[in-house]
Amino acid sequence: MFTGLIEGLGQLASREVRDGDARLRIAVGTLPFDGVTLGESVSVNGVCLTVVAFDAMHFDVDASNETLALTTLGRLAPGQAVNLERAMRPDGRLGGHLVSGHVDGVGSVAAIVDDARAQRWRFGAPPALMKYIAQKGSICVDGVSLTVNAVDADGFEVALIPHTLAHTAFGQAGVGDAVNLEVDLVARYVERLLAARAQEAAA
Repeated sequence: MFTGLIEGLGQLASREVRDGDARLRIAVGTLPFDGVTLGESVSVNGVCLTVVAFDAMHFDVDASNETLALTTLGRLAPGQAVNLERAMRPDGRLGGHLVSGHVDGVGSVAAIVDDARAQRWRFGAPPALMKYIAQKGSICVDGVSLTVNAVDADGFEVALIPHTLAHTAFGQAGVGDAVNLEVDLVARYVERLLAARAQEAAA
């Protein structure tokens, strides 16, 4: 599990094709990486991946065809910035919201508008995900926990403060870029509970 609070800004160092899928090498950049262990989970642009090798400046992860096809990781170019977060500790603060690192779909940056020192970013999202996105609710975009300021049938809007723009890959993104989206876990569970209740009532 993760919090959606980005700990470091890294880069895709290389992609190596291996028997049909890929091994990605990530430069840790500003991510605190002391005490890393083989097998631990790291969120890369919101995708939970397992560390299979590492040195002082990099870590390697294996990305399946499913991951490459259903997230933006298959589109990353070497040198491209990525948001990084190590798995949360049970004794740590939950400053964002509970994030699983399981991407629900890929959206895109639809518009960026300056708003005083902040910026308003609008994202397009797959229609199947829109029912889970609520005004003032939480959403994870490329691994970043954000609050939804507005939502309509086609997408949603958030505000990015200067700190977020300076310390995440959003500072290097632009209109048209693809993003990984993970909806709030609570919305998923509420839907499942309501569906189960409806099935029980119909039985």
